[in-house]
Amino acid sequence: MPWRVGPAERAAGIRPDPYRVWLSEVMLQQTTVAAVRDYFRRFTGRWPDVGALAAAADAEVMAEWAGLGYYARARNLLKCARVVAGDLGGDFPDTPDGLRALPGIGPYTAAAIAAIAFDRPATVVDGNVERVVARLDRVEAPMPGSKPELARLAARLTPEARPGDFAQAMMDLGATICTPRNPACALCPLEGFCKARGAGVQGDLPRKSAKPPKPTRRGYTYVARRDDGAWLLEERPARGLLGGMLGWPGSDWAEAPDPAPPAEAEWRPAGEVRHTFTHFHLILTVLAARLPADATPRRGTLVPGPKFSPGALPTVMRKAHDAARALVEN
Repeated sequence: MPWRVGPAERAAGIRPDPYRVWLSEVMLQQTTVAAVRDYFRRFTGRWPDVGALAAAADAEVMAEWAGLGYYARARNLLKCARVVAGDLGGDFPDTPDGLRALPGIGPYTAAAIAAIAFDRPATVVDGNVERVVARLDRVEAPMPGSKPELARLAARLTPEARPGDFAQAMMDLGATICTPRNPACALCPLEGFCKARGAGVQGDLPRKSAKPPKPTRRGYTYVARRDDGAWLLEERPARGLLGGMLGWPGSDWAEAPDPAPPAEAEWRPAGEVRHTFTHFHLILTVLAARLPADATPRRGTLVPGPKFSPGALPTVMRKAHDAARALVEN
């Protein structure tokens, strides 16, 4: 992992860079290591320190983030970088409380940065750690109700010495050995202490309460290209899903949305695209049109063709582009 400083490096006097630890932890929220690795390399290549990121244009950062999802993280990333660079002289706080005062940093992220970057004995509890602790202590109560008890048990294990290495070891143990299904108990250094393993119930823990089904929302989205090659795009509101991102003009997302074409045009159906967010499924009806060179849309901004990159769009908007492309480019 490009953000890691291993024990041998630390023994040689190499310290973790708080900026890189913070950036990786924000990227890893609700995202896999495999997905984050290339994004992290691109970000640190373009913006190698917090001052460089703070000075970056919002649109450039949001475009680089496209595809990682949960776009509020990118907005908070910029807010946090600007507070650290502008108000704190470029130095991150070194305590969980100080870190939690920054935009976009919650209890888990604050503890992870404090432990990994500053060797503070903070208790770092993510899903992997919860699973390890639930099995070690055979916690039968289902998640999420058992979260406070799992955090208490994890705190009991957190050492004063090398807490950053310990935190990363616990997370790695859960990610690679104490996995959700078919844990590799024979390889686990904690096998002899694991109460769930002793009782033969390790594969059943942690238990989870049944989740309610996700609702389905619908919407209309309009993909338009002018005869001179410009694309009609719209910046979404700063708050809410995909906040601040460029996308196609569209309707609200609801059970029964009202059509909201952004311009007078011959809108042709281009099919449906589906996307799942954290709390709901979305089905978008895609409509496509070619606009004359003198078109004056009611909404949105016409972006010249050379400045338009589908890769800068959030995933659901790229799906709509792919669905409509044949109708608007030919």
